[in-house]
Amino acid sequence: MGIPLVQQYRVGKYILQQKIKGKKRYPLVLMLEPLFQCNLACSGCGKIDYPKEILQRRVSVSDALQAVDECDAPIVSIPGGEPLIHKEMPELVRGLVERKKFVYLCTNAILLAKKIDDYEPTPYFTWSVHLDGLQEEHDRSVCQEGVFDKAVKAIKMALDRGFRVTVNCTLFDGEIPERVAAFFDYCTELGIEGITVSPGYSYEHAPRQDVFLPRSRSKELFRSIFRLGKQRSKSWVFNHSGLYLDFLAGNQTYQCTPWSNVTYNVFGWQKPCYLLVDEGYVNSFNELMDGTDWDQYGTGNNPKCDNCMAHCGYEGTAVDDMFAHPFKALKVWFRGQKLEGPMAPEVPIRYRRESADVIPLSVKKRENEAA
Repeated sequence: MGIPLVQQYRVGKYILQQKIKGKKRYPLVLMLEPLFQCNLACSGCGKIDYPKEILQRRVSVSDALQAVDECDAPIVSIPGGEPLIHKEMPELVRGLVERKKFVYLCTNAILLAKKIDDYEPTPYFTWSVHLDGLQEEHDRSVCQEGVFDKAVKAIKMALDRGFRVTVNCTLFDGEIPERVAAFFDYCTELGIEGITVSPGYSYEHAPRQDVFLPRSRSKELFRSIFRLGKQRSKSWVFNHSGLYLDFLAGNQTYQCTPWSNVTYNVFGWQKPCYLLVDEGYVNSFNELMDGTDWDQYGTGNNPKCDNCMAHCGYEGTAVDDMFAHPFKALKVWFRGQKLEGPMAPEVPIRYRRESADVIPLSVKKRENEAA
């Protein structure tokens, strides 16, 4: 299926307008987190360890829409927590659709069947359902049995009612390429619009740190998965640019552009991105864009970013590269990802690497527990 032409046109038009204005930094996506509370406790989540009084906070509809107007990104992704817990979510979605923003509501789908009547199908609204693999892998990832079956049932219901539906998945350490390929086959057979995929980012606040993929293993994993994909008769459709997928396969040397996916949540505008939760907050979008020292973040600039290859940091980079080098993008689109031979060089390390920085967080945690 793929992204509708109206969305491709409007997002492309927006990017060209920013280029004409000479803007170096601009957002493509607003990550709007209206709450952190969730009805699951996933092992790789870094958003649910806040105290009860924080988990009970909600971003009001008026504050959320003001943030959307400030930012003016064409796409609004609503993660969490679990957004469907928010009682005013239908009103917020209606306000976004009225503004002709392309809304991706990210949900674990446990509440979707109960809440679906509060929403209407439109090209501007998409259910982005969290699935981290087939039944065994997904239920293990979310630490609860039966969630996969509920999510699939909800996906089928939403598709039957005419909604746009995508699947968002995170791949963790220990993934078996054949199982991931079978999962992508399954998603394709469901008839969803596309798959959003990303290597797991090592949230410092996540309950487990041993599940995240180092950068080199991420690239090898994606090459193995894409090789299997070439052998399939079905065509997997991803909710990504071809150059981002090429980056996952180790063929592009990209630096993160965190300003392309800015975040607003219960604390305000989060510096510098959706994934780093301890870098501070500001009160306005302009303060975020003008007052953040962006050169202090990204792979090679900050040890916290070393293993990150997440789409919220690198999809914007890939899209910018596509506009700068359209023939390279067309070549990748026609030929697919290079899956053999040497990989592109990594960005150089610019910060001083102290001995403590090179110890994986999972090792540090185990050492602390043993002490």
